[in-house]
Formats: sequence, structure tokens, C-alpha cells
Amino acid sequence: QVQLVESGGGLVQPGGSLTLSCVASGFPFSTYAMRWYRQVPGKERELVAAVHSSNSSTRYAESVKGRFTISRDNDKNTVYLQMNNLNPEDTAVYYCRRGYDVWGQGTQVTVSS
Repeated sequence: QVQLVESGGGLVQPGGSLTLSCVASGFPFSTYAMRWYRQVPGKERELVAAVHSSNSSTRYAESVKGRFTISRDNDKNTVYLQMNNLNPEDTAVYYCRRGYDVWGQGTQVTVSS
């Protein structure tokens, strides 16, 4: 059974940091690209960051580039999203995705003073 389980969300003040984790199971993790998305109520889900399966190349949304870092640990079947210098516009539910087919359930990130 393919599963993606996100964790690490919570409440943080503007300028603070959080690291999200997504633990994968049920498939050969190292062969898949992994992605983080986020969604605000009433808005479309937005791609935040992606990491390739083989060469670990990364891609970021313009709004988070320089602040967020996506990485993966294939030994732990885990993809991470380190988020620094957070601002209120980063408030959203963050979702992990395998390639373009399987979604996790999401974890809430709230940036507020």
C-alpha cells in the first residue's frame, strides 16, 4: 500500500522556521521524484518545490526560492521541506506528492504574530 505521511506543521511567528517531513512507504522511494505543494482555502493547490529521483536536482516556486529547501533521504524514505524566513503568505496546508499520482493528507502551517 502506497502511503505518504506528512508531519512537522504548526504555528510559527513571521521570520521563523519550520521543517516538514514526508515519510513514504509501499513503493521504491528512490525511483520517484517527490514534490511539495500548498493550498490556501479558496485557492488552487500550488507547487512549492520538487526534487528529482536520480540526481537530486531541485526546483522551487519563485515565491519561496532562497527561503525553502527540499531534500530527500532515500535510506529513510523521507522527503523534507525546510522553510526559513516564513511570512504570513506562507500559511497553507502543505502536501507531499509522489511524482504526479499520489498525495499525502497534508499538514497545516500557520504563520502569524
